[in-house]
Amino acid sequence: MFEFGRELKRLFKSDGPVDGMTGGDATLLELLDLDMLRAEGRSAVIAAGRVSAKDPAKRYLEAAGVWREIARRTGDAATLRKAASLAEKSATGFDRLARPALWALARCEQGRCALLGAELFGDEGLNAAAEFAFTEARTAAGDGLGGVLAAAGHQVIEARALLAKGDLAAVLDLDHRMGLTIGRLRILARRQIAARLAAADLRLVRADLLAAAGQRLKDPSLLRRSLADLTRDLDNLDPAYEPLTWARAAMLKGSTRAALAEMEAEIGAIAEAIAELAKVLETVTNDHSPLDWARGQQALACGLQMLGDAADSDRAFDQAVGCYDRALMVLSDQSSLSERAHATYHRAVCLARRAEIACDVAGLDEAEAALRAELAGSGASRDPVGWAVRQLNFARLYEARVGVTGKDQGERAASAMALSAALDVFGEHGMRSLADTTARRLERLTAH
Repeated sequence: MFEFGRELKRLFKSDGPVDGMTGGDATLLELLDLDMLRAEGRSAVIAAGRVSAKDPAKRYLEAAGVWREIARRTGDAATLRKAASLAEKSATGFDRLARPALWALARCEQGRCALLGAELFGDEGLNAAAEFAFTEARTAAGDGLGGVLAAAGHQVIEARALLAKGDLAAVLDLDHRMGLTIGRLRILARRQIAARLAAADLRLVRADLLAAAGQRLKDPSLLRRSLADLTRDLDNLDPAYEPLTWARAAMLKGSTRAALAEMEAEIGAIAEAIAELAKVLETVTNDHSPLDWARGQQALACGLQMLGDAADSDRAFDQAVGCYDRALMVLSDQSSLSERAHATYHRAVCLARRAEIACDVAGLDEAEAALRAELAGSGASRDPVGWAVRQLNFARLYEARVGVTGKDQGERAASAMALSAALDVFGEHGMRSLADTTARRLERLTAH
């Protein structure tokens, strides 16, 4: 898949252009591994800062896009701040009245940096900042590219808000409006590279929205619609030239297939989806996109968890724990990432389910001891989200102990206390998915 990327590296090793390998063509960024991408980002900043630069603001805009792509692959907060700073320089360099179309594109880039930050770190304030930037861009650009990109950005924010709700009518309405925006982006894509990339991203968000709503509402028709959209997207993507976009779509398709199979109690179909996810993972490498690789490991782990639950297989949970361990190799040094919190939580769920299936009290003791050792090395003030996730894990282990032993020696009360503490933290930090999961668990626990 990455043969062309290696060919680029060979071609430009000694006598390539001074200002980078892509010449400002953002569609080529996916072909570069992380080291090459960082070199491209540095070259773009140098080119923008030269006295001889013909249009520095435009070059800063290109540089911001490169650094945002690096942040998207690594989850590095400093890199994302650099991308946002470059986008701000670009917006400052364009005169809003004289060059409204380009100013709008720079504001959209600022909005997309904020959107990425909200996704990576669960900061609701960044969603609000993105919404403001997109509103300004839309006002300045009207029906131009900046206006359509801004509309797409607004819809991404709306989709994220809907993920925590069970409103089918709202999901279907947004799905329709996203389809219209994708159509407008496809028209613009004939002459605007940015429109093509934005259309690909919005298609993934749309498919993810349908899949998540289908799982939440237990509606297999929504999952099938998501699968149909992803199949069409994959047919139109070339994995040799769009490796990461293709891999993201393929991972989402595998995860959606597994979710549909679980809903329909088809163990064989779950196993097929797991095999599909494992095959996709072979195309993504840790040095090309660490976060995509980690997400692929987590998607595979989720499929294995579904198989473990459906077949009462402790071996499937063992394999899922291994996938989470590999994902945490990438995520462990970045405590602020939402992704790390999810991986840590689901790993603990796997350990608890494995012990429940095997009626292994010793396994629960081992998991609890490891969790207490991890808790001792951190603190609520230094890493509040990590602390809250550990409380969630303790609650799951307490519940599992009651299930295995058949006795409640204060575990339910301890579980409720841990869930309440975690819910407060998740709510304060705008982590909707984990807050929603915690609230549902607390409701079920107190109902018994």
